[in-house]
Amino acid sequence: MADPFYSSCADVLSVCQANRQDLDALLDPKTGFASRLRDLCQDQLKEILASDVGYIPQEKIDALRMESNTWALLQCIMPHRKQQFPEWPSPQQLLQENPYTPTSTLAQAIMHSSRLFYELVIVREWLHDTAPPPPVPDAATGYWKFTKYQLMQALRTGNRMQSDGLVREMDPDAPNRDDARGLAADDANYEKTVAQALYACVRAGKLDEAIDLTKKAQQPWRAAAIRGSTLFQWRGISSEPRDEGDDDISTFDDGSWRGNKRRKFWKSACVHGALNSSLSDPERALFASLAPSSQTSAVLKSACRTWEDYLWAQVSIMCEEKQSAEMLRLDGGFWGGGMTAVEKGVSIPSREEADQEELEWEKEVESTLKSLSTVQAPEGAPADNPFHISQLSIILGSMDELLEGFASGIRDGSFDTTSPEFPTLTRFFAHLCLFLQLIDIPVPPLATQVILEAYLQVLEVAGQRKLIAMYAGALGDNAVDRYAMFLTSLELTADVTERREALVRARDHGLDMQRVAAATAERTIEKVMKILPPLKGPLPPVQSQPHQPSNPETLLLRSIEWTTIMPETYDNALEQANLIIRYFLGTGDISVARGLLDVLPDQLVSISEPEDIATEYIHYRQLFHVWVLFERIADITGIEIANELTKDAKVAWLNEYKALVDEAFEKTVKLFTTEWLVSDVSRVDGDRRRRELIRVRQIFIPELVIRLHTILYESRTRLPKSLTRTFELTNVVADSKHKLYEDFVGGNDVRLSEYLDNVRRAVLGGLEGGGSDPFRILVAAN
Repeated sequence: MADPFYSSCADVLSVCQANRQDLDALLDPKTGFASRLRDLCQDQLKEILASDVGYIPQEKIDALRMESNTWALLQCIMPHRKQQFPEWPSPQQLLQENPYTPTSTLAQAIMHSSRLFYELVIVREWLHDTAPPPPVPDAATGYWKFTKYQLMQALRTGNRMQSDGLVREMDPDAPNRDDARGLAADDANYEKTVAQALYACVRAGKLDEAIDLTKKAQQPWRAAAIRGSTLFQWRGISSEPRDEGDDDISTFDDGSWRGNKRRKFWKSACVHGALNSSLSDPERALFASLAPSSQTSAVLKSACRTWEDYLWAQVSIMCEEKQSAEMLRLDGGFWGGGMTAVEKGVSIPSREEADQEELEWEKEVESTLKSLSTVQAPEGAPADNPFHISQLSIILGSMDELLEGFASGIRDGSFDTTSPEFPTLTRFFAHLCLFLQLIDIPVPPLATQVILEAYLQVLEVAGQRKLIAMYAGALGDNAVDRYAMFLTSLELTADVTERREALVRARDHGLDMQRVAAATAERTIEKVMKILPPLKGPLPPVQSQPHQPSNPETLLLRSIEWTTIMPETYDNALEQANLIIRYFLGTGDISVARGLLDVLPDQLVSISEPEDIATEYIHYRQLFHVWVLFERIADITGIEIANELTKDAKVAWLNEYKALVDEAFEKTVKLFTTEWLVSDVSRVDGDRRRRELIRVRQIFIPELVIRLHTILYESRTRLPKSLTRTFELTNVVADSKHKLYEDFVGGNDVRLSEYLDNVRRAVLGGLEGGGSDPFRILVAAN
């Protein structure tokens, strides 16, 4: 293993030890202990696969991939075990309150009523995430085109021998009606390839990709079979609780429903398909994967190639059957049992009965999962691989047994310490012990000591003497100060997580984190400003379309990360944010400037000193808010143009359109009349800053004026008041109090001509309704 990987793992440990009192941070899905090590493994794996150093043992690659998957499993399952289990109403309570509760809501309640079931679902999702990427067959250029060609050729030539053995019909079920007839060889192979790819998509939990694949294969009827797995959902008639981060909330709050109302019948059809021996093996495996059950387990497992596949198949079967059994107990509610189920009602079992049933099911699950320790997989690492043993032990919650088993193997010499896998395994188990200690899960002390001492020996052999103090500290020795040397190894290209770790380590060594963060950000900005072109020359056009910034621009944007990591440096971040936004706006690039605002802490807006810096930041937010309003108006205008709206929809559209135009006018005029980006404060960089602020005004004041005028002019047929407002806007531009005209004259005369031409068009627009007085609209404006 390359040296940097050891130090990277040590960095993770150092940061997490500093946050050992913050359980949420340790279990964070992006920056927590397990997720960090998972990412390190993935990065190391990518580096190995991309390197050209010659032959790399496959065992090393497989071990690194399995270690990454194991850390991913820990990240998935440990937050659930350490944090409070979500409180959900039972499915019986939901049906008592509403017998028409959709099956998806009942399924959620069933899952949340059992901690083990909830964990199995988590494991299944982890198996989806770590599955190999599904193959992507070539898109079909025609439906059974080779079969069709041979059949048509036989008809044209009268040579029936050309169609011998081919189907007589071209419907999808034709090959299954007559065993003696089939498809042309190329079509048959393509059918097999598609079915295998669809199974791989289901195995990876990518049902949407599977549906897209059916369309590319010109077999859209398969999409119906895949969509049938979706539970019936109708939020309009249910009051289901919602998990945090539910990204479907806005999509289905309009009262619509989705999913399969007759999933029970669909599942029965899948079972029959999986058991139909006349179908091809890939086809049967696909049906079995869509509706896993004990009936189809043999078919499903026949498609399994790796140990992970067997684990996924077994977990999927247990989840599906647990859900089906609980649904059957409830008679499925109205959507599963009709009015009979509604009239019958439900009864809530006693706590004792529920606990006893859960205990029996837990024993059954444990027995089933333990049987996987002896399964023989034709491909991949065997069931007795230490990482597979670890994954199974994590799922079963037998951590003590796992650690004691590995420690025992070290003591009795069962492991070959010279093998390339031993350092990887020892590193993993050492960090596993430390991770469990950090999140207050008891570990066997003797086994932990043996494992950590073995890892110290691995570090010694690898020449990582500087890291020994850190891991020795876990044994009671305090040597954290020696970890300070890793601070200098971080570069500017490090991500925000690594930068945060660097500052934390600086604090551990008695350095002032605030000064380090501020100085690093300032030097980064100074370096980039020497590379980027200065804000001089002709005013550029406004660039509002999203685009990828250049490397120097990205470095300038990311420089703010150093001072947004901790609240103590938010004052520095505010000034640096203004500088960065001011630069991009000075180049006309509002898209990138807005992107920076999205990543800045909300607390920056509450900073009030220095007043001119705080005001400048507020003014930028004011600009971006107005810009968003303009974009929303453009979007809603496009909706009317692209769609024929009903009368009610037209009324609703017009109300929303009017509200947006009103708000845009109000907010933009407010921006024009409140000395936007006008600063007379004398600072060290006052002259340069003042020049840059003037440049930004000269770019965006004309742009905002012309855009607002255009919106008002184009809305005149729907909103008669808008034409009058164009001249109210003209008065604001011409008002000597605000001097907006100076931003036209001092910047780009072309923009002034453009605006005056627009004003002329507005005057002519005042005559569209009839009349001969061209000044009538001007009088109305005054």
